Amino acid sequence: MSDVIKLLPDSVANQIAAGEVIQRPASVIKELVENSIDAHADNITIILKEAGRTLIQVIDNGDGMSDTDARLAFERHSTSKIRDAADLFSLHTMGFRGEALASIAAVSQLELRTAKQGNDIGTHITISGSKCESQVADVCPPGCNFMVKNLFFNVPARRKFLKAPKIELANIIKEFERLALVNPTVEFTMYNNDNILYKLQPGNIKQRIMQLFGNKIDEQLIPISIDTTIVRIEGFISKPENARKRNFCQYFFVNGRYMRHPYFHKAVVSSYEQLIPENMQPNYFLYFSVDPETIDVNIHPTKTEIKFENEMPIWQILSAAVKESLGRFSAVPSIDFDTDDAPEIPVFHLEKENTGNPVSPQIEIDTSYNPFGTNETGAYRNTKKVDPTVDWEKLYQRFESSRQESYEMSNNIEDGISHINSLESNTATLIEPSADNTLNLTNTDNSHFLQIQNKYILSQVKSGVMIVDQHRAHVKILFEKLIKQMSGRSAISQRIMFPEMLQLSGSQHVILESIQDDLENAGFNLSNLGGNDWSINGVPAGVDKIDVKDLLLQVIDSVTDGGHTASTRVKEHIASIIAEKAAIPYGRSLTQNEMDVLIGDLMQLDTPNYTQDGKSIINIMTMDSINKLF
Repeated sequence: MSDVIKLLPDSVANQIAAGEVIQRPASVIKELVENSIDAHADNITIILKEAGRTLIQVIDNGDGMSDTDARLAFERHSTSKIRDAADLFSLHTMGFRGEALASIAAVSQLELRTAKQGNDIGTHITISGSKCESQVADVCPPGCNFMVKNLFFNVPARRKFLKAPKIELANIIKEFERLALVNPTVEFTMYNNDNILYKLQPGNIKQRIMQLFGNKIDEQLIPISIDTTIVRIEGFISKPENARKRNFCQYFFVNGRYMRHPYFHKAVVSSYEQLIPENMQPNYFLYFSVDPETIDVNIHPTKTEIKFENEMPIWQILSAAVKESLGRFSAVPSIDFDTDDAPEIPVFHLEKENTGNPVSPQIEIDTSYNPFGTNETGAYRNTKKVDPTVDWEKLYQRFESSRQESYEMSNNIEDGISHINSLESNTATLIEPSADNTLNLTNTDNSHFLQIQNKYILSQVKSGVMIVDQHRAHVKILFEKLIKQMSGRSAISQRIMFPEMLQLSGSQHVILESIQDDLENAGFNLSNLGGNDWSINGVPAGVDKIDVKDLLLQVIDSVTDGGHTASTRVKEHIASIIAEKAAIPYGRSLTQNEMDVLIGDLMQLDTPNYTQDGKSIINIMTMDSINKLF
């Protein structure tokens, strides 16, 4: 029997590794920029074509590479960062695995021009799909110039599943923001399709935050700084009043590396307990400095998941530091004892003799006052002589009247139950499933519906009892109306008297631009004020009573995460979110007319049984099921 296990070729192994390391164009930028940082570059330029699908170019003024290093850098597991396994626990660089360049070269057509500092002549190397096509001497400025063309050209399935250019650009901007925040002393420039997106000058952490998220964020930031033998934490947190439902900025960095850490996030959020609502989130930009030997970065190829040896002590230090900063900068509400401009409150003062010494005042005492006495009207009276018998008789009379009221209340409840039973017995609403499993509704002037716990609507049908989820029913009705409006461009927009301002991040701004036409077809009226600021001038009719800013942020986040490309899918997604936010909520009591209209509109739909995402709207409890209960 022949052997079946064979060693994979390097090109295949590199493509498999690329599936973990290089997931999208943003991954390429992350790896190349981190290599530039490791090479001590202080000026980095990123040039994109079609959000990285056609070209990703990263130019830096770092140390550069020799001819031999340039060729060897694209071999798998070749690195200048570590020498043995022990170095994994004393990392001071961003990269160390030796997989990034090999993975990029495996799924793209790549060119590298590089020269070491002080050399006029460098090397020009061309690689396509892991195959080195040429390497020649060339005149190059010091540093590295990577050109990654046609990403995933030899992996059609991966290229096919790339998102729309605007969505991929939004992911690139998110990655760029993380890199720029952790390297505030580096000058960054980024272009897309010859349009400059960012031009960041070197500075401190606060200046870099303002460059990325606008100058207004300066008013929201509270500095935080603590230094212990375990960890040093610096950065900024936001004031409680600036907490947000969405669009919050939350960044953790450790030893110059971005990380995700839900455990430390909980420490920050719990420090705001009772200062912000439960559904709100604070902003924070926190930089951890720890001994490299106490963390493990080598968990995932993306290197964003990091294990800490001292998680519990750091959690306590972080929580204490956040609370201290909130208290030190008066972010925590306190009791104000300031009496300036306060109204005068009469206060008893001791009278003074001519000598200035205080003397006891003359107090008059009414010896006839009795707090338990009452006069003829039942009010308290100041008299010493009280007939307790009269008081007890009146108390007993009040007891008798209360008991009589209880009897009357009980009778009213019984009458109400009888009335409900009469409504159920006299209902004339008939709904029956048809051949296509839809329901046919016939309303008469005497039709009645019964609402249970302000959540479900009940009606009698021939086969039993129909139960309708009022919220889901309204969601489906609004969804269908919005889809028709966006398809026929007949959406009714309602102007806002005072336009609302919407401040976005760079990635959110790109997404909103890409779906602006669909939003305006749905009834929104939006204006770009420059930069990442937008003005909401109008909203679709019927959604004016909800938080429009939160609604738009939810649409942006959902489109970003879902990666919708086709315009029809984007419209359906927008309509679904708007319908969900604007629909009748659970807990709202409906009048008989409102229930009539709701059920009538629902039954006019082609598919009233289920919502657009497949959730059940209508259920029928048959008489057989009801009889079995008894």
